[in-house]
Amino acid sequence: MLSRVASSLYWLSRYVERSDGMLRMLKINYASSQDTVQEFTWKPVIRIFSSDDEHELLNIQHDSRAVIEYLLLNRENPNSILNIVTLARENARSVQEHIPKDLWQCLNEYYHTVKDEKLLWYVQKDDPITALDILIKQVMLYHGTADSTMERGESRSFMKIGKHLERSIQSIDILDIKFSSISTNPDLLTDIAYWKHLLLSLGGYELYLKTYRQGFDAKNIIELVMLNNDFPRSALYSMNNIERYFSRLKSESNIADYNNLSFKIGRLKSMITYSSVNTMAEDQLHLYLTDIKTELFGIGNLLNEYYFANS
Repeated sequence: MLSRVASSLYWLSRYVERSDGMLRMLKINYASSQDTVQEFTWKPVIRIFSSDDEHELLNIQHDSRAVIEYLLLNRENPNSILNIVTLARENARSVQEHIPKDLWQCLNEYYHTVKDEKLLWYVQKDDPITALDILIKQVMLYHGTADSTMERGESRSFMKIGKHLERSIQSIDILDIKFSSISTNPDLLTDIAYWKHLLLSLGGYELYLKTYRQGFDAKNIIELVMLNNDFPRSALYSMNNIERYFSRLKSESNIADYNNLSFKIGRLKSMITYSSVNTMAEDQLHLYLTDIKTELFGIGNLLNEYYFANS
């Protein structure tokens, strides 16, 4: 497979996964902003999903509609859903012969849905949840189409690696930001709504209730998001899948590069697998999560170097 093709498939998948995480986070936080009796701040979401000047954006941190409009539809924001989906579509268009027609049509529909002016009306004048639900359904349609139509070969492997790499980075970012807020506001440790919204934003609320019967606890939440292999958005689940799909790319033509990257993937998987909530120690959690995220970025950089010809 050409490095250009592999790169486009990988980034197509990463962009769609990024948009999915952003949409779910926006939906849960908007619902939270409507429920709280205190002034709600979007600062944690802005820190995770914006690449622009944070100080400028903090001017709108208490305006839910303004934040959603900025992160959803602002053309000047390089990390807005509109721009991310546009990049995903451009990558898909460049490799149309390597993906099913149904998948291309699905992404094309997602792109045109994001550009629909009615979404802006929902955000500014009506109910932003309606706009977010419309887009979330488009992502779900994409995932279903990809899983049911993609051939089980190299193309799908690169897409799956991109998906799970992006997903693990997002989960770690959200966990890190949420626990960083506790250091400045210890009362959040006993705030049931705070933990509920964190779990809902990751899609782990129902699994948490089934797994832990004693109520919300910070250590249990860390364990779920980092170490639970039944949770599709946990760091360990993602690493298992990255290792699984990368093993399918083994080829004698680049065995040295493959072995080097395989070692780094295996090492990171072991770092997570053989950790425990106690070893992460809450006061060192930020450093631990930073180390894990640095390793994930390193894996992405080596994929770029070895397989995408520094594209």
